[in-house]
Amino acid sequence: MTSREYRFVPKVVPLLTSDAVRDLLAAISSGRTSVRTSLDLWLSEVEVRISGDAAVIGEAVVGRRELEELAEDERTIHAITRDGLVPVEVRSDRYYKLVNVGRGHAPTLEIDGIHMHRVSDVKPEQDAAMKVSLLGRLRGKRVLDTCTGLGYTAIEALRRGASEVVTVEVDANVLSLAELNPWSRQLSSDGVRVMHGDVTELIRGMGDGSFDAIVHDPPRFSLAGELYSLEFYRELSRVLRRGGLMVHYVGRPGHLSGKRVHVGVMRRMREAGFSVRWVDRVEAVVGVKL
Repeated sequence: MTSREYRFVPKVVPLLTSDAVRDLLAAISSGRTSVRTSLDLWLSEVEVRISGDAAVIGEAVVGRRELEELAEDERTIHAITRDGLVPVEVRSDRYYKLVNVGRGHAPTLEIDGIHMHRVSDVKPEQDAAMKVSLLGRLRGKRVLDTCTGLGYTAIEALRRGASEVVTVEVDANVLSLAELNPWSRQLSSDGVRVMHGDVTELIRGMGDGSFDAIVHDPPRFSLAGELYSLEFYRELSRVLRRGGLMVHYVGRPGHLSGKRVHVGVMRRMREAGFSVRWVDRVEAVVGVKL
């Protein structure tokens, strides 16, 4: 496929989670005329007007019965649009969904029911911070983020001082959901270049030693085996400067059945020119280019 720079444009629409809906229902039940809650997944709070048995959000009027139905769904995030309340999801050849993981936390992305972030022991934004922290000081450095997803690792690298983050996403449906996600808005920052394309192709046009650090956070091996190949690791080694760090999130797929995917990852990374170590708390391999 052809790779190209992607103009990331956040779409600002009111979003409701079950947590916010419960705030609205409590205000209706107590007869209040307004309540403070969040319409952007807890990045901020606003005053929402209550009129009788309904919440008034912009031009939308959402009644108690509809709110009670939403309150029962802990996972789904709904956008308030001209067509009413719409789940933040995409149905195509695969099923993509932005999923609420709790009040005050960034949502995760699910593709065909598979989480793209850790959500049980740590939350998505914490997961991203843990991965990027393994790269050490990033001030003034150029970073490659191989798999954008919702952009949390790219945004965290920028927050930690990277001068430029080049981030690559192969799936246009993922980018469309990221544009609706308030926690992804900083992908539109000047310091971030979002590329839409296959990173295994795009990387061939990148210069030798052109990055100071790499975050490689691919889908699980069973979904994207080419991103775990020796050939691709050699390309990652080529574009990384000598002494540069790469953090490769692996997770623990299949560990209950005795699979140890990270062992094969470490062996191939060594063959590709890295010194490697496993960081158990982050479930990632850290590689230093030799």
